[in-house]
Amino acid sequence: MTFIDYYKVLGIEKSATPAEIKNAYRKQARKLHPDLNPNDKEAQAKFQQVNEANEVLSDPEKRKKYDQYGKDWQHADQFENARQPRGQASGFGSGGGGQTYTGGDFGGEDFSEFFSSMFGGAGGARNSQVKFKGQDYNSELQLSLTDAYTTHQQTLNINGKSIRITIQAGIENGQVIKLKGYGGPGTNGGPAGDLYITFSIANDARYKRNGNDIYITEEVNLYTAILGGELTIDTLSGKVKLTVKPETQNGMRVRLKGKGFPVYKKDGEFGDLYITYTIKIPTNLTDREKALFTELSQLKTN
Repeated sequence: MTFIDYYKVLGIEKSATPAEIKNAYRKQARKLHPDLNPNDKEAQAKFQQVNEANEVLSDPEKRKKYDQYGKDWQHADQFENARQPRGQASGFGSGGGGQTYTGGDFGGEDFSEFFSSMFGGAGGARNSQVKFKGQDYNSELQLSLTDAYTTHQQTLNINGKSIRITIQAGIENGQVIKLKGYGGPGTNGGPAGDLYITFSIANDARYKRNGNDIYITEEVNLYTAILGGELTIDTLSGKVKLTVKPETQNGMRVRLKGKGFPVYKKDGEFGDLYITYTIKIPTNLTDREKALFTELSQLKTN
């Protein structure tokens, strides 16, 4: 029968401390637990090996004997008997095919032949009630930019359960929030897992968000750009009236302080709104208009 490298099974070094063994066992057992892999025979077999490795390496005496004999385990009885007074029983069992493990973690299956031959199949029930946190769930929630601008509530359906959550204004694209206890059920009375929600905020054709600031482009007619005037624009918080200065140039940018995006979880705080002007050149000019522009151009060049 094949030697089993228990250190390799748990993914640890031979010099691992008891705490490192415990952490490695919990990590592997949680991932491979039959409750999370009900129809995966390979996972169940690996789960049995993980429990077996922990049974040996977490017990100082078993670990000492395992480390001492390693690949020479088949001769362990001979080594032990040679050291002990005649008639004294060896610490290694030779009792056939091994005893059934009833602690619960192996689902009623036997230890491996390697374990049974080396340790006599003697297991403990200390692992049967190890509590495992339930599986964490991940979900994605899509929002529009206007949705993300205001605090509002949405109802999610997670595994048949309706969960009503409040989404704070200012949530960012890619931001993740955790809902504690809304994941999978725990094992052996362990706590439920958590639900992680990643927010995906769609791009907006008009408003470009950068952090808490908003950028837009606004068209200004030629006459207002030259002479100045008023312009009413739409923002995420409503309509705003602007004063356009005379001789405004194409590409000029102005800032409206506090008219940008709300700051996440900071009531009353907002970023800024940046407006870039584009000058609209008039088309379909009449003969009179062309003549006036010609006259104007001559005035400017004289």
